[in-house]
Amino acid sequence: MLNQTLGARKWFTIGSLLVVPSTFIINAPFGRFTPQNQSSIFLLDGIKTWIFMELPSPLMFLYTFLTSPLAVAAPAALPSLNQPQAILALCYLIHYLNRAIISPLRTPSRSKSHIIVPMSAILFNIINGGLMGSYLSSPFARTYLAKATPTFYVGLTLWAVGFAGNIMHDEILLNIRRKAKTKGKSKTGAGEHYAIPQGGLYSIISYPNYFCEWLEWLGFALAASPIPFSLAGLSVSSLTSVLLDPNTYVSFVNTPANLWFPSFSPPWVFLLNEVFVMLPRAYRGHLWYKRKFGDAYPKERKAVIPFVF
Repeated sequence: MLNQTLGARKWFTIGSLLVVPSTFIINAPFGRFTPQNQSSIFLLDGIKTWIFMELPSPLMFLYTFLTSPLAVAAPAALPSLNQPQAILALCYLIHYLNRAIISPLRTPSRSKSHIIVPMSAILFNIINGGLMGSYLSSPFARTYLAKATPTFYVGLTLWAVGFAGNIMHDEILLNIRRKAKTKGKSKTGAGEHYAIPQGGLYSIISYPNYFCEWLEWLGFALAASPIPFSLAGLSVSSLTSVLLDPNTYVSFVNTPANLWFPSFSPPWVFLLNEVFVMLPRAYRGHLWYKRKFGDAYPKERKAVIPFVF
């Protein structure tokens, strides 16, 4: 089981790295990028598909958190609700309660999704939920989180701020759909109704819901696990040298799973994968907004990172 978990951690990260370049060019076929042939047998109901593809993450998390061989099996050994381990487990489940059930059920309408999207998302969520549950129930996490530290509280606060920000900015998008539905504009020949979002961080970036979700999982990783790297003594020239050396990538792939970045725990793997998956979509979506609305779209807005990108 340990070898399988370490192997999943390694290839889960490498797989996301390999996918990133293509997603800067090819649009994932859901939402505003759903194929316009709405009669295709490969296009599925947007709301039902979203629920179906997101539920495996919390279910797999619960399963591995409670049954993983890395965990202490005795029920008496399960953490109490006021312990850091249990608090973080609740944070994970609260996020997915909103993401997989509450949010889609409150959505007035959602564009259809190509079948490849839920298939990919289910695989992602099964692996990620399993890794996160196995980690939080592991002896290492049990020891590291035996006592709440200042870093734990900073991370938990950042998680809460990111979670609230994610909901707030999603609500702005939902209100656009609600108003359109009230006026009979929720569906057109081109799909869902879109408008320029206003309010909150939408004044400076096109995808504040993505940015806030990254803050959320950054906070979670800070609270749950040690920072896996140090920038001490690292210069631009040394980093460039490492990145340009072909042996770096050969070693990256060939290193055995048990020796592959041992300090890079699942919470940090999840954060990295979230950025890898969402950054290209935010960039493509930002360009879509600018094409669709032209000069009406605020020129000062960046895509997803305030003032930077």
